[in-house]
Amino acid sequence: MQDARFENAPLKVFGPHEDATIAQMRNCMAVGNVVSGVICADGHLGYAQPVGGVIAYEKQISISGVGFDIGCGNMAARLDTRFDDIAGLVPTIIRDVARTISFGVGRANAERAEHDLFDDGNAWRESDMESYRQKAVSQLGTVGSGNHYVDLMRDEEGFVWIGVHFGSRGLGHTSATRYLKAAGGKDGMNVPPAVVDEDSELGRRYIAAMQLAGRYAYAGREWVVERVRQIIGGSVTESVHNHHNYAWRETHDGRDLWVVRKGATPAFPGQKGFVGGSMGDDAVILEGVDSPEAKASLYSTVHGAGRLFGRREAKRRFSRAEMDQWLNERGVTLIGADLDESPMAYRRLPDVLAQHAGTVRVLHTLRPFAVAMAGEGEFDPWKD
Repeated sequence: MQDARFENAPLKVFGPHEDATIAQMRNCMAVGNVVSGVICADGHLGYAQPVGGVIAYEKQISISGVGFDIGCGNMAARLDTRFDDIAGLVPTIIRDVARTISFGVGRANAERAEHDLFDDGNAWRESDMESYRQKAVSQLGTVGSGNHYVDLMRDEEGFVWIGVHFGSRGLGHTSATRYLKAAGGKDGMNVPPAVVDEDSELGRRYIAAMQLAGRYAYAGREWVVERVRQIIGGSVTESVHNHHNYAWRETHDGRDLWVVRKGATPAFPGQKGFVGGSMGDDAVILEGVDSPEAKASLYSTVHGAGRLFGRREAKRRFSRAEMDQWLNERGVTLIGADLDESPMAYRRLPDVLAQHAGTVRVLHTLRPFAVAMAGEGEFDPWKD
């Protein structure tokens, strides 16, 4: 039973959604010390909590709300390199990216990645994830499959941006699976969320595991961006980096809360975020603004355009020729990807962002010119 103090917590919904998505969110909000909830405009059904769903808890955290790809997020870096200076080299550059960066399932980088995180013995012990440390070393900087990518884009002034989207790989998935089972979580879409107290032994170990996976995801995205920068050349002049599957300790209305965002980008006033469209559409760099609507959103915004069709439906509905035509018309060179990631399977990002008007402002619009993803037929159990 939910404590009466937390019944009827307010739910803020941005944009139109299927009834099933709203029902799933209300199902989540009926369990635990829920203070408020949000569904962003790119929301859709997810495992136990909608993607695009945000829930604030008092002294609790939702393992299923954070989900399996802990720390999945986006990083974008602007170079002092101009698109016009590399336009003729784009096919060669993106092929080099696909050869240098590991895409797909079970992949390990040929180059051993060094990082201080692997020397932080306390973090691995407190999270009870020491047994995964060596595998995590080999997977650092691998991108995986599904909707995970490396994008090359250009902004309004013609400067090149590198964009990446992926998370904590097997480390996060293994952590989530272990602690979800320990918390008695169930498999399925419309199941009760697995909520744990922050000061319980299980809660403390899960939080340590989540934070470790979050650090690992940040390290991996930074590693990939740097390798791609080396291929293109030039120096980084601006960087934007955010998780969108994570839980943060935040203060709202004077209350110390855990805010669980699944497929939602933090957007506090002045905080920048990188939000991608589909692989054929413009992406944006945005920042949060202060407003009553932004406050009601728990200072959260979209993490992408959001799917219109599930992966199986997209493969049934669209052809490779249609996808290729879409990309050709937009001047995008693609390596990899399958029909489940077809641009036609997604909403249009400007339409989604319009539903969040008054909560964020767009700083840069980024037009993709090359995309690298895992190839057709790749299955990756670690994708979000």
